[in-house]
Amino acid sequence: MTLQIGTPAPDFELLNQWGESVRLSQFRGEKAVAIVFFPLAFSGTCTGELCELRDNLAMFDDEDVVLLGISVDSKYSLRAWGEQEGYGFQLLADFWPHGGVAREYGAFSEERGYATRLTVLIDREGVIRASFHAAPGGARPLSDYRAALETLRA
Repeated sequence: MTLQIGTPAPDFELLNQWGESVRLSQFRGEKAVAIVFFPLAFSGTCTGELCELRDNLAMFDDEDVVLLGISVDSKYSLRAWGEQEGYGFQLLADFWPHGGVAREYGAFSEERGYATRLTVLIDREGVIRASFHAAPGGARPLSDYRAALETLRA
């Protein structure tokens, strides 16, 4: 079960791929945030999805939105993958407790042991404005991101 639109987004603190602490609430009052949960670094569908986001970062920048990718991978795996693919956004390690943030957002698959493909868009005040997901093995289309970003202008 995912969180409801119009409700406050649960705060969290995770390490990014460089070992720096990132707290969701640090963006409150400053920027909107797009949280992109994904199953695993180096996997085909995840690489395709995040490369598409990398290639379209301007659409997030234009709306003053910070893009954060979150998976259960370690910060070391995320750093190697991020450098290999040239991602220009932070990748956060939901490594320990294993999938804790994904569980809180309703994005954790107990059967598989990793996050599902859920995206949550949070406004500057920390309120969830949009969310969408893809079925296992499927990719989220860029058009869903564009539609979610439109909710910030409404």
